Amino acid sequence: MKADLHCHSRVSDGSLEIREIVSIAQKIGIKALSIVDHDTVDGLAEAENAGKEYGVSIISGIEISAYDYRRGRKAHVLGFLMDKPQQVGEVCRPMLIKRQITSEGIVERLSEAGYSITWDFVKKISRGSTNVYKQHIMHALMELGYTSALKADLYKKLFAKPKDGNPGGIAYQEIQYIDVFEAVKVIKQAGGVAVLAHPIGYKNMELIPELIDAGLDGLEAWHPSHDDAAVNLIMSEAEKYGLILTGGSDFHGMYEGKPNLLGSCYTSREWLELLYERKNNKSHFSPI
Repeated sequence: MKADLHCHSRVSDGSLEIREIVSIAQKIGIKALSIVDHDTVDGLAEAENAGKEYGVSIISGIEISAYDYRRGRKAHVLGFLMDKPQQVGEVCRPMLIKRQITSEGIVERLSEAGYSITWDFVKKISRGSTNVYKQHIMHALMELGYTSALKADLYKKLFAKPKDGNPGGIAYQEIQYIDVFEAVKVIKQAGGVAVLAHPIGYKNMELIPELIDAGLDGLEAWHPSHDDAAVNLIMSEAEKYGLILTGGSDFHGMYEGKPNLLGSCYTSREWLELLYERKNNKSHFSPI
């Protein structure tokens, strides 16, 4: 049995509607799905309704875009099975506002640099999302004929991070993210299970012991950015600290440079059972 516990819909930075994702999951035999849109729980009700329609068990989830300020690195936290998801959504709302303001500024700079792009056009592209993301801006530039691929040379040029004296791309902009320790605490306070997303991909392994004190429950092991060696290392850390493991494809539809197929990485039934045990001290997962 496969459970994909990491995918994104049009509600955040994915290209497909929630119903489309659940439909695909049903067709390829995924029995359980968690759509962990970035910094929002606005799609949870729609996901649950689609799950009932297609016979796919929906596990409520969110991916909080956080930051490890002690080390200067991004650190994303997955929250599952929250009793009070709206409580987490409210804490993340300021992030959505910051991202929208940042994205509008990026579009303005692109326009000033000679790109025939407008904020209204980008917002049209992002219809259905809580925010305008980099993917939407690049999609707009594709539609306008500036590039034939979402994350190709133009993306690298525009969004390049400043490094070694290089000022970076004109579209690069830092955002003040929520502290990763606060992200874990918020999920726990809402009655959820907190899992550190792609810890090898984001170089967060040394953060694990510190996050446990904040309430961390698990690590995402099976992810497209993790090879076998990475998975083995994460499994070793999980065993060392008594953490659960999860997996998911990080599916974004066309909004990913190298598309990850839904279900390409997944959580087994055994680990899904342990996710529920972590939540309730008992297992009660039962596919529809």
